[in-house]
Amino acid sequence: MKICPSGVSVLLLGACLFIEGAALNVTAASSPLRAGVATTDITPPIGYRMCGYFYERISTDTHDPLFAKAVVFEQNRERYALVFCDLIGIEGGLGAIARQRASQRAGIRADHILICATHSHTGPLYSGALRQHLHRTAIARDGFDLRERIDYPDVLAERLADVIARAARHLEGVTLKTARTEQFDLAFNRRYHMRDGSVVFNPGKTNINVVRAAGPVDPSVGMILLGALKDDAPIASITTFALHCDTVGGTQFSGDYPNYLEPELQRRLGSRLVSCFGNGPCGDINHIDVRSSREQKGHSEAARIAGVLGETVGRALHDLKPVKPSFAVASAIVVVPLQTNTAAEIAVAREKMPLVGTRKLKFLEEVEVCRILDLALWNQLRRPLEVQAFRVSEDTAILGLPGEIFTELGMAIKAGSPFKNTMVIELCNDNIAYVPTQKAFGEGSYEIVNSRVAPGGGEILVATAIQLLKELKSK
Repeated sequence: MKICPSGVSVLLLGACLFIEGAALNVTAASSPLRAGVATTDITPPIGYRMCGYFYERISTDTHDPLFAKAVVFEQNRERYALVFCDLIGIEGGLGAIARQRASQRAGIRADHILICATHSHTGPLYSGALRQHLHRTAIARDGFDLRERIDYPDVLAERLADVIARAARHLEGVTLKTARTEQFDLAFNRRYHMRDGSVVFNPGKTNINVVRAAGPVDPSVGMILLGALKDDAPIASITTFALHCDTVGGTQFSGDYPNYLEPELQRRLGSRLVSCFGNGPCGDINHIDVRSSREQKGHSEAARIAGVLGETVGRALHDLKPVKPSFAVASAIVVVPLQTNTAAEIAVAREKMPLVGTRKLKFLEEVEVCRILDLALWNQLRRPLEVQAFRVSEDTAILGLPGEIFTELGMAIKAGSPFKNTMVIELCNDNIAYVPTQKAFGEGSYEIVNSRVAPGGGEILVATAIQLLKELKSK
């Protein structure tokens, strides 16, 4: 028995590595790789509530459908699935149900399935304390909730399981290519040191009181391209980049800039291509350049971002290198301490909840109310969180983390990873809101008020991730 830096127990037995009950299969990667791709529409009915902000927002139309896109890999009689969803997050209980259903239908171990969200702010509000309050208020007033005409969480879990199963039914021989590049001047750290000594998020464009950014930006862009073995025609891409998915706004359902990225890549790689986007750790990153007075919102901005990112990926296509697949997965369940509140604080938050979205509370008061009541809903002092690592090849790995991870934590994982190309994806399998650095907890502002984890939780996830990646690399 040895102990990881994070305190995660690791037991090495023969050919398998067990981490808190999760196993790493280490059979030699010698058989050809097969893969299947499938998509499904996960758009709720018009009139369903929308996510992302601290007030009731009712959808009025669908600008572009919300999708879940599944890629299933098979090698050495083992299967692995990655699912990318146009959602603000994956509620943990729902994710567990979807993975279990998919496991039974597709012959894939549940801990070999990663379900992530792009963090679109123009998707459905289907969980959390604010949703519960709005739902209960509607029932108390009308006897029913007109906004929830379907059981969307159950529909979503079913469609996620189905899309994985369909992808597994269409396996074919594939080639695998990977590349890395960098994109500057598209993402910006949204937390700033101000002249008065405070740290503020989104201080406004051309604000003369801004001193400097409070954190870094990760410019790295990772890409995996799957080609059909019979003709090497591209069938799917997995792209990662760390940039908050909140450029569109409004009351129309939309996948935001990742939706615009797919046609950009199809134009270069063919119409058969399914573009899967995994958002990198961007809890403190957005698209707003505070140095510029230029308007930066709406679908025009989303299209611009996708165009720039697509052009950057396009230039990197000549750097794509064929790799020998060597799939394996390792996962760890890490118990992370949560923030705590007294009974009196919870009672006050319940009294204030009806005022959220009415402009009768200050913004950070609204944020605090929702955080306190989310934690009360969970009714936990510590939360088990899953970290997943997928070895793709000798040099490439995909790392999945729960929550909105500060970019500095993601960069720390890449710096400590033994893989040359480590693609870190946030909001995987669970949505625990913001996961800041310990330093940021001392600085305060929005992301800190909105964080459910206690200081140090992010560093625990980083240490666990690096340990998993090292174990994958050594086997």
